[in-house]
Amino acid sequence: MSKKKIRVTHAPTGTVLAEGPLGWGITPFEGNLYIRNKYLKTDALRPNLIPGFCVYKFLYVWMDLRLPGEAGSRNIGWKYVLPNPLFPFIWFRTALPGRHPELRIEKFDV
Repeated sequence: MSKKKIRVTHAPTGTVLAEGPLGWGITPFEGNLYIRNKYLKTDALRPNLIPGFCVYKFLYVWMDLRLPGEAGSRNIGWKYVLPNPLFPFIWFRTALPGRHPELRIEKFDV
């Protein structure tokens, strides 16, 4: 059985945002991808301090993509800062939507 790997790219700029194993490294949940810090390939995802609240996953902040010399993207992701303890795969991970028009998501076998 082969392992799956996933790569998330910001399509307008070609910047690879994340790459790693599908599973505990990059976890799909509810159509979104929850990414462990070690699999982020850029430091250009920054919290913008706009809070959000999910009734069962709790408190998060929105993340902006800020690329030097490029037009970035506001609210392209989020990070739970007070996560529900029942969902360890979202704890303090950066989340990116699985169907954002500016993101290209590729899955491949390793």
